[in-house]
Amino acid sequence: MKKLLGFLFTVGGVLLGLYVGGWLLFIKPIIDVCYAIDNHTISAIIIGIAIIKCIVASLVGVLIGYLGIAVGIILNGGSDHKKRCMRKRR
Repeated sequence: MKKLLGFLFTVGGVLLGLYVGGWLLFIKPIIDVCYAIDNHTISAIIIGIAIIKCIVASLVGVLIGYLGIAVGIILNGGSDHKKRCMRKRR
């Protein structure tokens, strides 16, 4: 059960990172700027916020993904590298 939960956290973290970083912070601001241009309501604030969101998008997406992967690894019992090294020494 713990391994399944770890796997779900890993996959969920990656998908959530892609959604937040890719869609909410990268693609959606570009679409919002396009809507503002179509409606003739474009302003410097809208463009500035969209640029900041696009710059921060990859960092936020990667951090969320890494957090999900880290929780998944912890739930799976950690890395097997240490266990393998201990077996080789014996």
